[in-house]
Amino acid sequence: MTQQTPSPEPGALDVRRVRTHHLLEAKRRGEKFTMLTSYDALTASIFDAAGVDTLLVGDSAGNNVLGYSSTLPVTVDELLPMCRAVSGAVERALVVVDLPFGSYEASPEQAVATAVRFLKEGGAHAVKVEGGAWFAPHVEAMVRAGVPVVAHLGFTPQSEHALGGYRVQGRGDAARVLVEDARALEAAGAFCVLMEMVPAEAAEAVDAALGVPTVGIGAGAGTTGQVLVWQDMLGLRRGRMARFVRQYADLHGVVSEAVGHYVDDVRSGAFPGPEHSF
Repeated sequence: MTQQTPSPEPGALDVRRVRTHHLLEAKRRGEKFTMLTSYDALTASIFDAAGVDTLLVGDSAGNNVLGYSSTLPVTVDELLPMCRAVSGAVERALVVVDLPFGSYEASPEQAVATAVRFLKEGGAHAVKVEGGAWFAPHVEAMVRAGVPVVAHLGFTPQSEHALGGYRVQGRGDAARVLVEDARALEAAGAFCVLMEMVPAEAAEAVDAALGVPTVGIGAGAGTTGQVLVWQDMLGLRRGRMARFVRQYADLHGVVSEAVGHYVDDVRSGAFPGPEHSF
């Protein structure tokens, strides 16, 4: 009798719908997962179909969609329709949304109220908040209310003025504080910890200290998952890129060339042709 080779065991993320516990399983199995930002239905649908595991409706929309110089001006009312668009377009990916600056810091009650709006009105599956152990009561209150929470440590863009600008966090003795903050937020119920612009060694220490998965952006390769802003990753943005960005395409060049052809065709009369007319 011919022996059959057993099929490989499916990965933690070989699922029809990614849930928070699948990310935990990925960490336990030593598997990696992916996250990209998304702010609209079209990109959400593309990224979802391409296999991105988690989509972040980030307050980075301030810089990338709304034309602001930072994330600080973004409001709940501005982010809610983007969240609805993304959550309505995905079939598999877990959708996480940022709670904008000023919408959760005042109290655990404010955090719960804002988070509930994003789940009820925006269709989000989880929320993300920036800040250290002092936000543990906020995280605990949201989790108690049934809201899955991602904690964001390291460089926190909403605190750029307090941090003195875009600077790497968690160097030297500050790495110990990073671990302590992460443990406190995990104990409060955060199902994932995202770290931005921290030394790779510090990020590895945090990941090793936690039972929950971690996500990195500019935090080295030791985290469970990785996240990038999609306009950076696909080369839609021009100019100086952060060190941690890898560009997988040049959409700026592709779009510029295509639009240039369109302009030329309209001006020359080549478009619309008979085949484009009724």
